Amino acid sequence: MDKKIFNNLEELNKSFTELLKGLLSEKERVTISLSGGSTPKSLFDYWAKNHVKDIEWNKIFLFWGDERCVPPTDEQSNYKMTKDHLLDFVPIPESNIFRIKGENEPEEEAIRYSAVLDKELDLRNNIPSFDLIILGMGDDGHTASIFPHEMHLWDKKENCVVAVHPDSGQKRVSITGKIINNAERVVMLVTGANKAEKVKLVIESQDQVKDTYPTARVMPTSGNLYWYIDTEAARLLK
Repeated sequence: MDKKIFNNLEELNKSFTELLKGLLSEKERVTISLSGGSTPKSLFDYWAKNHVKDIEWNKIFLFWGDERCVPPTDEQSNYKMTKDHLLDFVPIPESNIFRIKGENEPEEEAIRYSAVLDKELDLRNNIPSFDLIILGMGDDGHTASIFPHEMHLWDKKENCVVAVHPDSGQKRVSITGKIINNAERVVMLVTGANKAEKVKLVIESQDQVKDTYPTARVMPTSGNLYWYIDTEAARLLK
């Protein structure tokens, strides 16, 4: 685990961009699983403002780690957030974008998107493998859309499952732990003081809380796990 602590989002975004550029210099095709949330939104805005021309967008193939079961025009859609803050501004080919279709029947879409991952990703350990997965962490310790009350979904043999938000009951399509931990690199983007308690537990007491918080189960077999956190989220760490 590589832990990087930043004073502000600008520093975090700059460092993450260097990681991305390094990846692009090594490969002709880089597959990335995106996350929703305010920290990725800040990253997308940063790229749209500063890196339209100096990132090789044609080499990037975008996927999503989870999606709410809503149409792509809905304000809650992770795809819409990415479109509004990034895709509308950078020259990424339409053919490089593989969205989860939240408007489809959820169970059918989980099956369809599982097949997309099988087809589009390189295999490692006979499992589809992303070059980079970006994840966040909810206040409850969830990641992607695997919530604490549905921990069993993490270990499903499928690439994708249908999850249910514990409060709203909203259905979501999410990748499983099998896919997350088979990635070449996983980056946890976590910011804000409200995340500090869970950050401390997951980073410092991972073994004790891995049956409680899905985020504590993020342990890529590649060994390449990076935490990008701001000083607020890191304030309780030793």
